Amino acid sequence: MRELLFEIGVEELPSGYIEPALASMAARSAARLNELGLSFTGMETFGTPRRLTLVIRALQDQQPDRKREYIGPSKAAGLDANGHLTRAAAGFARSHGLDPEALEIVDTPKGPYFMAVEDIRGEATKTLLPGLLESLVRETVFPKSMRWASTTLTFARPIEWFLALYGGEIVPLAIEQIPCGNLSYGHRFHAPQAFAVTGVDDYLQALPQRFVLPLPGRRREMVVAGVKKAVAEQVPVADAQAELHEGLLATVSNLVEYPYPICGHFDEKFLQVPAEAIITSMRENQKYFPVKDGKGALLPYFVAVNNTRIEDRSLAVSGHERVLRARLEDALFFFNEDRKAKMESHCQRLDGIVFHQKLGTMQAKSARIVALAGFLADRLAPELSDTVRRAAHLAKADLLTSMVGEFPELQGVMGRVYALHDGESPAVAQAIEEHYLPLHAGGAAPASLAGAIVSLADRMDTLVGCFAVGEKPTGNKDALGLRRQALGLVSVIRRQHLALSLRALAEKALALYSGVAAVQKAGEKTVDDVLAFIRLRFENEQIAEGRPQEVVEAATAPRFDDICDCMQRIEALLAFRGEENFRILTASFKRIRNIVKDNRNTEIRPECFVEEAEKALFAALGQAQEASRPLLERARYHEALAAMLLIKEPLDRFFDQVMVMASDPAQRQNRLNLLTALLAMMLEVADISRMSVKEEQKP
Repeated sequence: MRELLFEIGVEELPSGYIEPALASMAARSAARLNELGLSFTGMETFGTPRRLTLVIRALQDQQPDRKREYIGPSKAAGLDANGHLTRAAAGFARSHGLDPEALEIVDTPKGPYFMAVEDIRGEATKTLLPGLLESLVRETVFPKSMRWASTTLTFARPIEWFLALYGGEIVPLAIEQIPCGNLSYGHRFHAPQAFAVTGVDDYLQALPQRFVLPLPGRRREMVVAGVKKAVAEQVPVADAQAELHEGLLATVSNLVEYPYPICGHFDEKFLQVPAEAIITSMRENQKYFPVKDGKGALLPYFVAVNNTRIEDRSLAVSGHERVLRARLEDALFFFNEDRKAKMESHCQRLDGIVFHQKLGTMQAKSARIVALAGFLADRLAPELSDTVRRAAHLAKADLLTSMVGEFPELQGVMGRVYALHDGESPAVAQAIEEHYLPLHAGGAAPASLAGAIVSLADRMDTLVGCFAVGEKPTGNKDALGLRRQALGLVSVIRRQHLALSLRALAEKALALYSGVAAVQKAGEKTVDDVLAFIRLRFENEQIAEGRPQEVVEAATAPRFDDICDCMQRIEALLAFRGEENFRILTASFKRIRNIVKDNRNTEIRPECFVEEAEKALFAALGQAQEASRPLLERARYHEALAAMLLIKEPLDRFFDQVMVMASDPAQRQNRLNLLTALLAMMLEVADISRMSVKEEQKP
């Protein structure tokens, strides 16, 4: 076993390219080594803007010897009437470098066939590595790649060097006339000279001495420590601290090989601009960390992270301050200009923004959101009806503001700010901002009910409209972000614990498209497709949170309309699934499913009963229905399941003593209807026939 070190030296990579490239290198390397039959341990990847590195601490020296089997012609085709090998069999043997006499006859599912067994001697790893490493380079995929000079290779940035050592020896390989060697390079400005490397440990020790931190985690630690130190030294506020946004930390850590944070200042006049706009400008455009006081108020300071050490701090800071000042001047100008017009005036110009080429303008969408949000409010919170309708009316107005035009990430945020400036109520302003939430999976959901209602209306309008015109996600393609819309809808309902009918909401949304020509042919199938789409997102989310797939599907299979109701049924199943009686009942209902098949008739005629066991089961069904009905109406599913367990013993006797498929048609149909009625009762909670029956482990 020997160690492998492979480094690809490049011109500076974009920050977001590094981690995916390293993950790809690790996955492809592991897969290829497994294909070659080479065992390994201690695989690691490191990356900086100028290098992508793969390390394997112990890699097998040589492939193991192995046998490869080839199936050839059948015995009938391989032997003639005299029992001699035919030309087909002899040719098959020679094609694999064997004497015809070496062929074996083996039994297969198709009968006896000739088989050739080839002994393959394992190759030395050092002879396999050149091909493996070259494939890594050529098969690494980036969001955008390029060619340079006269090369045929595509890569994110031009490659400058390769370092490839196996057991301390250089791997004999050249890719596009760039040879592999034992040289690496330090920081482009502080230590640009080449230096020789003998192995992994030497590599990891030498790079920091040359102002390169190859480990991303270590760079992140130094960024955090350096940012905190810069704030402590330069900000004259006792409780000041930088806002260490995780996404920005990841970006900045991959923008530098060695971090040098410095703290700068901007004019306090810019603080009249909403803090979100200033922070967005710093974070998205300049990659600066904002600074806040202990109460969370923005201070006129920022921290930039340089990739080079500059002795004259004032010179380094002034450059960052000058760039940021220009950005903030623009933001202040846009902010002041936007406030000269009221949000209401922007609503009137929404007909100039296309929502979807087949579904009309944003003004038409806004009108539908008002109607759909009002429909929801009247059912969920009539006292909020006016607030919801006003918020829905103004929800998209900020799309026409200069601030959102410059900073699209601020849609909703600026809507709240401008609504308050125009004298709208705080509840309306909050709902305007919150209707975009959650922005991503696991993100913050609307805190107010009004914001949640407008959010649901907006999302359902988009889902129904897009599905109605055939814009359904396929495979990994989802250009309109409909999966995100559905996940957000589920999240809002769950976090607000809203009891509502998704079908009623979807049907209302579809009805509001009545004047849109492209939607005229859409019918109930559109609603069914939307609900199935949402249901799948819900099921995946539940399973990802640790709930067993069979339990989730058992709850959603009979009906999926009210998400909170579905959650309650899942919890009831989880509580009951371990009980012995319930496991036995599950097996019985699987049997019922198989017997009744497509029968939907639940009309039972007691006069057709012959056996005492079927009479007893009918009586138990009545008792269970009477006991469970009020519990089902109050969504007390755990207790309802307990009441339904009354049928267990009578059902067992029924299966032991009664022939369901009786020769008499009336008796047979009556017994099928009885079992169908039992199934229908249980389906009020779940389709337990979908759940597996597992025997408990005996101690």
